[in-house]
Amino acid sequence: MSTPNNLVLYMYETCPYCVRVMSVVERLGLTIDVRDVRRDPEARRESIAIGGRTQVPMLSIDGRALYESADIIRFLEEQVAAQ
Repeated sequence: MSTPNNLVLYMYETCPYCVRVMSVVERLGLTIDVRDVRRDPEARRESIAIGGRTQVPMLSIDGRALYESADIIRFLEEQVAAQ
Protein backbone atom coordinates (compact mmCIF):
# COMPACT_ATOMS: atom_id res chain seq x y z
CA MET A 1 0.00 0.00 0.00
CA SER A 2 1.32 3.45 -0.79
CA THR A 3 0.71 6.50 1.36
CA PRO A 4 0.50 10.20 0.63
CA ASN A 5 3.76 11.99 -0.15
CA ASN A 6 3.08 14.52 2.58
CA LEU A 7 3.96 12.16 5.46
CA VAL A 8 7.45 12.05 6.99
CA LEU A 9 8.30 10.09 10.13
CA TYR A 10 11.19 11.47 12.19
CA MET A 11 12.68 8.87 14.51
CA TYR A 12 15.79 6.98 15.56
CA GLU A 13 16.42 3.23 15.66
CA THR A 14 16.81 2.63 19.40
CA CYS A 15 13.79 4.68 20.48
CA PRO A 16 11.21 2.16 21.78
CA TYR A 17 8.30 4.42 20.82
CA CYS A 18 9.71 4.77 17.31
CA VAL A 19 10.04 1.00 17.04
CA ARG A 20 6.39 0.73 18.08
CA VAL A 21 5.32 3.12 15.30
CA MET A 22 7.53 1.41 12.73
CA SER A 23 6.02 -1.99 13.56
CA VAL A 24 2.57 -0.59 12.78
CA VAL A 25 3.83 1.00 9.55
CA GLU A 26 5.16 -2.42 8.52
CA ARG A 27 2.03 -4.28 9.65
CA LEU A 28 -0.15 -1.93 7.60
CA GLY A 29 2.20 -2.19 4.61
CA LEU A 30 2.61 1.57 4.39
CA THR A 31 5.35 3.36 2.51
CA ILE A 32 6.40 6.42 4.53
CA ASP A 33 9.47 8.59 4.21
CA VAL A 34 11.46 7.87 7.40
CA ARG A 35 14.26 10.13 8.60
CA ASP A 36 16.66 9.24 11.40
CA VAL A 37 17.37 12.34 13.49
CA ARG A 38 20.43 10.80 15.13
CA ARG A 39 22.19 9.79 11.91
CA ASP A 40 21.10 12.70 9.75
CA PRO A 41 21.74 16.24 11.08
CA GLU A 42 19.54 17.73 8.35
CA ALA A 43 16.62 15.53 9.46
CA ARG A 44 17.10 16.77 13.02
CA ARG A 45 17.00 20.39 11.83
CA GLU A 46 13.90 19.67 9.76
CA SER A 47 12.08 18.08 12.71
CA ILE A 48 12.87 21.07 14.93
CA ALA A 49 11.78 23.50 12.22
CA ILE A 50 8.45 21.67 11.81
CA GLY A 51 7.57 20.99 15.43
CA GLY A 52 9.80 23.22 17.49
CA ARG A 53 11.30 20.39 19.52
CA THR A 54 13.47 17.30 19.21
CA GLN A 55 10.92 14.76 20.48
CA VAL A 56 10.54 11.55 18.49
CA PRO A 57 8.66 9.88 17.05
CA MET A 58 7.19 12.79 15.15
CA LEU A 59 5.03 12.41 12.10
CA SER A 60 4.97 15.41 9.81
CA ILE A 61 1.60 15.66 8.08
CA ASP A 62 1.60 18.38 5.43
CA GLY A 63 4.31 20.11 7.45
CA ARG A 64 2.43 19.90 10.77
CA ALA A 65 3.84 17.88 13.66
CA LEU A 66 2.08 14.99 15.35
CA TYR A 67 3.83 13.59 18.43
CA GLU A 68 3.18 10.63 20.74
CA SER A 69 3.39 7.12 19.36
CA ALA A 70 -0.22 6.25 20.26
CA ASP A 71 -1.52 9.33 18.42
CA ILE A 72 0.66 8.59 15.38
CA ILE A 73 -0.51 4.96 15.31
CA ARG A 74 -4.15 6.03 15.61
CA PHE A 75 -3.70 8.49 12.73
CA LEU A 76 -2.04 5.87 10.53
CA GLU A 77 -4.69 3.24 11.23
CA GLU A 78 -7.69 5.56 10.91
CA GLN A 79 -6.63 8.04 8.26
CA VAL A 80 -3.99 6.43 6.07
CA ALA A 81 -4.74 2.70 6.11
CA ALA A 82 -8.46 3.38 5.58
CA GLN A 83 -7.78 5.04 2.21
